[in-house]
Amino acid sequence: MTGPAHLPQTPSEQGDAVLPRGRTLTVAIVWGALVAALLIAVPLALRDRLPDPLATHWSGSTPDGHMSFAGNLVFDLGLWAVAWIFLLGTALRRRTSGARLWRVYWWGFLFGWAVLALGVMGSILYANLDVADWHQATMPVWLIVAVVGAAAGAGVLAGWLGRGGPDPVRDRSAELPRLRLRPGQRAVWVSRVSNPWLTGLSTVLLVVAAIAGGLATTGVLSVQGFWSILPALVLVMFLLRAMGSASARVDADGLRVGFGPFGRPARHTPISKIESAWVEKYGPGDVGGWGLRGLPGTGRVTLMLRGGDCLVIRRTTGGEFAVSVDDAERGAALLNAYIAEAVSS
Repeated sequence: MTGPAHLPQTPSEQGDAVLPRGRTLTVAIVWGALVAALLIAVPLALRDRLPDPLATHWSGSTPDGHMSFAGNLVFDLGLWAVAWIFLLGTALRRRTSGARLWRVYWWGFLFGWAVLALGVMGSILYANLDVADWHQATMPVWLIVAVVGAAAGAGVLAGWLGRGGPDPVRDRSAELPRLRLRPGQRAVWVSRVSNPWLTGLSTVLLVVAAIAGGLATTGVLSVQGFWSILPALVLVMFLLRAMGSASARVDADGLRVGFGPFGRPARHTPISKIESAWVEKYGPGDVGGWGLRGLPGTGRVTLMLRGGDCLVIRRTTGGEFAVSVDDAERGAALLNAYIAEAVSS
């Protein structure tokens, strides 16, 4: 039985499949320098048509915050520079696993964040252009929507174009963990993992909801205001609670992964649909963050609750599913034993 997994890569091979590593860094450096130049040159070119200070924050379309011209220039430049430097650093020291997913996020963030930084600058300049005082600078709502939409669109498009080909695979049949079962023997493997940060945050939201309810009861917060925020708090609380812990069970029927403290909802993969199982080490940075992660076209879905060993299965349809659980090697070995038994029967 063959279990494909990612090929190990040397530092020189960790570049994306679209451009070699050196050229990728060159594109990032040139693009970042161009964005920084625009963030400096455009405000300076319009300096004589702008008030000082500039309106920089609005309540609706009414300005309620301001900043000096120089301060706003530094802020806009810093908004881009911090992200740009971070992206260059990750490009130099990126991890090898989940390379295609990494490329999607990296290229998407490089261009999406640049459009956001330029859009923030442009919208502030537009609102303040040719007004005598910052109090007169109005910000149309459509402009904010356009900036956010353009940044999101640029990020999605850049990530899609920069995703490259599928990650290379190799034959790992000799490395698959294996367990021998006597004829007719049945065994069950169960493991559980939790993320204390996600669980703790859901508890905090529960406390916030209780405090808000108390304030509404005493009249400090309007009842209407309480009911307006309660659905959002409850929804986010339950999502965090559901994604804060998971359980995995391997038996003769296959792999079952349950979400939340009660193991519901659950994802079941029958043994007939699993080609092989193995263990790989992943961190949140390898798969795009915490929780259930995955992007179309990558072929990999990961439930990430803590960094370290993950149980990975390769489905007969070609996709992969990984879950970060303790004692993952024993679970993979038992799965491979049941797979071998199913093939031989």
